[in-house]
Amino acid sequence: MAVGAASLRPEPEAEEGEAAAPVPARRRRLILIAAPILLGLAGAGLWFSGVLPRRLGLGRKSAAGTESAPPITFAMPEMVANLAGDDVDRYVKVDIRLVVANPAALRAVQARLPELQDLFLTYLRDMHASELQSSIGTWRLREELLSRAAIAVGPGRVTDILFTNLLIQ
Repeated sequence: MAVGAASLRPEPEAEEGEAAAPVPARRRRLILIAAPILLGLAGAGLWFSGVLPRRLGLGRKSAAGTESAPPITFAMPEMVANLAGDDVDRYVKVDIRLVVANPAALRAVQARLPELQDLFLTYLRDMHASELQSSIGTWRLREELLSRAAIAVGPGRVTDILFTNLLIQ
C-alpha cells in the first residue's frame, strides 16, 4: 500500500513546472495584444505629426518652388435670372466666385465661361424662390452648380463655389 500511495501523489517538481507554464502564456498573450496596439499608436502619432508623410514623400514639398499651387479664385460676371413660380415674377441675382484648382484649370474656366454661365442660368431658372430661402437650399444650389462646372470644364478643376451675393426679389 505504501507503494500505491506514493505513486498517486505528484512529485513537487511537476507541480512547479505546471504552475510556471500559465505565467509565460499570459505574458505571451499580453505581448501579442499590446504590441500591435502600441505600434498602431506610434504610427498614428508619426502620421499626424507629419513625420511619416514627409518620410514617405506624401507631404507638401519645401518652399523651393515645388510646392503645390494654392487654389485660385475666379469671379464670374453677375447673373440675374427669373425664378420658376406660380403667378408672381421672382428674380434672383447671384455673384459667384469659383475656386479653381490651378492655373491650367483657370485657363479652361476662362475658355468655357459662356458655357458655364449658360449651365448656371438654366439651372437657376428652374428653381423656385422657396428653395433658396434656407441654408439647405443654398447648399443644394452650390452642389448642383459644382456638378455643372464639372460638366463644362472637367472634373476636379472647379473645387468650390462661393456666393458673394445672393439676392431674391
